[in-house]
Amino acid sequence: MHPDYRSTAPGVCPRCGMKLVFGIPNRTELPLELIHEPAVLQPGKNATLRLRILQPSGSLERHFAIVHEKLMHVFLVSQDLEYFAHLHPTLQEDGSFELPVCPPVGGMYRLLADFYPIGSVPQLAAATFFVSGKVNRQHLSVALAPFKAANLKASLRLEPEQPIAGLETRLLFTLDPADGLERYLGAWAHMLIASGDLIDLIHIHPFLTDERQHMQFNVIFPRPGWHRVWTQFQRLGTVNTTQFTLLVAAL
Repeated sequence: MHPDYRSTAPGVCPRCGMKLVFGIPNRTELPLELIHEPAVLQPGKNATLRLRILQPSGSLERHFAIVHEKLMHVFLVSQDLEYFAHLHPTLQEDGSFELPVCPPVGGMYRLLADFYPIGSVPQLAAATFFVSGKVNRQHLSVALAPFKAANLKASLRLEPEQPIAGLETRLLFTLDPADGLERYLGAWAHMLIASGDLIDLIHIHPFLTDERQHMQFNVIFPRPGWHRVWTQFQRLGTVNTTQFTLLVAAL
């Protein structure tokens, strides 16, 4: 998950809580195959996504380690950037993962799967599917005002104030109230960033946190343009999802 963190002794990663493994595992990236039922997806209708992780030989990968309390995490984002979901498909006897969904609107959807094949490294793989029906246009503008979620308010400060593609940006959160924060799925927070064209999908966890109300995420935006940022915090048993919109400048 965080290959830059190393230790001289057994333990866990301070950022995500995952158990450290000895040595340097095989870093081969495994492709993701996505199919869905029915063949034509419609907005507001229940459907099933089936995800298969393939080995380089083309055979199905069947052995996965738990990442943040689940075998797989899936993030879904709609073309208009108004729909966001963090879901957990179930492993089937045939080795595929099954995920029930109900896409709310028509258009393109991007999917980011987070999984850990045993003997390899934690991986992220993206896929795309389409839903028939009317496609909502994006209406994006900078949105950095404090965001009120279910039972907390999140304020965001950027360093530098103007994010620049290719350079590190620090996203500094202050949570209010300053009590009751809990780990959510093994991490103090989960962040997903999507570019306006949905090409870039970034899933990260806090780089620094006081485990109460202050968190720092370090991000390098690969390209300029609009980006939407969703961050999930758990407080007193309730998952809070916050949303901000940034405009990243060219270098």
